[in-house]
Amino acid sequence: QVQLVESGGGLVEPGGSLRLSCAASGFSLDYYSIGWFRQVPGKEREFVATISWPNMSFDGGSESGRFTISGDKVKRTMYLQMNSLKPEDTAIYYCGVDVHSSLPLRVPGAVDYWGQGTQVTVSS
Repeated sequence: QVQLVESGGGLVEPGGSLRLSCAASGFSLDYYSIGWFRQVPGKEREFVATISWPNMSFDGGSESGRFTISGDKVKRTMYLQMNSLKPEDTAIYYCGVDVHSSLPLRVPGAVDYWGQGTQVTVSS
């Protein structure tokens, strides 16, 4: 059974940092992609960042200047280091996995499995 376990969300002041983790398990594929998406009430889930196995190529999207992506190839874990956080970054952050492709995972419709989500709140 495929599982994605997210961690690292919380409350942080503007300008602060958080590190999100997404650990995938329950499958033995070598070619897949993990992506981070975020969603606020009333809006569609939007792409944040993605990393592809096995070559570990990544795409930080529009936040690549503030967010840093990394991955642990063996642990099947993607990390999202978020710096200089702004109130508009407040959202539930979800990670998802595409187990059918190692193309960059930028579209929610391409996600095969989702994690439970982790709340990120940026507020003073």
